[in-house]
Amino acid sequence: MEKITSLRGFRDISGEEAEKFVRVEQVSRAVFELSGFREISTPILEKTELFKRSIGDTTDIVEKEMFTFIDRNGDSLTLRPEATAGIVRHYLQEGLHARERISRLFTIGPMFRHERPQKGRFRQFHQVDVEVFGAAEPIVDAELLWIIARILGQLAVKRYAIELNSVGCKECRAPFREVLVSYFSEKKESLCPDCQNRLIRNPLRIFDCKSQACIDLTKGSPLLFDHLCENCRVHFETLISYLAGFGIDPVVNKRLVRGLDYYTRTVFEVTSEELGAQKAFLAGGRYDNLVEDMGGPSAPGIGFAIGMERLALLMDPSQVVKKPRYFLALIGDKTVAYRIPIIKVLAEKDIPVSYSPDPKSLKSQMRHADSIGADYAMILGEGELEKGVILVRDMRSGKQAELPLDITNLAERLHGLSLE
Repeated sequence: MEKITSLRGFRDISGEEAEKFVRVEQVSRAVFELSGFREISTPILEKTELFKRSIGDTTDIVEKEMFTFIDRNGDSLTLRPEATAGIVRHYLQEGLHARERISRLFTIGPMFRHERPQKGRFRQFHQVDVEVFGAAEPIVDAELLWIIARILGQLAVKRYAIELNSVGCKECRAPFREVLVSYFSEKKESLCPDCQNRLIRNPLRIFDCKSQACIDLTKGSPLLFDHLCENCRVHFETLISYLAGFGIDPVVNKRLVRGLDYYTRTVFEVTSEELGAQKAFLAGGRYDNLVEDMGGPSAPGIGFAIGMERLALLMDPSQVVKKPRYFLALIGDKTVAYRIPIIKVLAEKDIPVSYSPDPKSLKSQMRHADSIGADYAMILGEGELEKGVILVRDMRSGKQAELPLDITNLAERLHGLSLE
């Protein structure tokens, strides 16, 4: 019978990568807590209309990448391709806009896009997503970028750049659209088919195209940054000054746009050359009209998402903080009575411990300990029992020492033991 394997672009996360994911979540949660965020969890399945209204009909995500299907009731449902839309729905559905002047929310979990799998990019991928509602001031933009720098600093990710731009507001875009359409219309035949369509429906999307021919054409095109209204320009300049106060020096990339239609003013990506051509592993920006566009009141918003798979590629394994793992090896019938008391006392002191449910020879148990990556083996045989000790062995160096068989204080003695 043929084995069943995972779907293309969907995969298991285990071993070192899983440990990195845990570390990212631990650091992120700690940083968010210090900045007043609270965690929520939204469904992975939503009504398709939610994403069409929020992300935009002309984006690649909606047009090409969503996992959408009709359920038994005839409703169109979609696996979430990003988190912001669902959090905005939650913000409105739970009435947070009426109860809180400013809402700070984050979520961590899987997203789904039907795109071509490549390095660090999969059809099921995981994000840490952050959103702030109710604050239009650029200090919040700066604070989020500072939060990002703190998370990356604690994860010892050093070689990255924060690329920053402003995509203006409705007042900026209306006149700029005419300028952009005029420029690209003269070069329409050189645009890829997708961008020829974007020229009519949403010309700003041309800047997000990955076709080299379109990239080359944008190098000489007019830039929205140079057509910002006075309010947007002041917002951006103030943001830069606040970032200086936080000790952050961004790269201003005037051609940076995001792949979603809801962004206004501040947009940013965090990139690393170590990731190759698709070098962004974190991105976000401001969306001051999205809540209103989704049927809510006027409420500015800003957020970002960290791609956990891509971030994991940049993390050094040494940054994964793991507690020493112990293995309890018992030899002889008389020692079995000590198994439950030892396991209980170590678990109560947050010390990871494993064991063989059916203890056989010491050699067999040591193979078991080695197979699960135990750092130390605690060996209790009848000889140790007679002496009133338990043997602790370093699984890497082979060095060992005896500790008194004092179960009540065993955890403290293990913490103080050195086998160097």
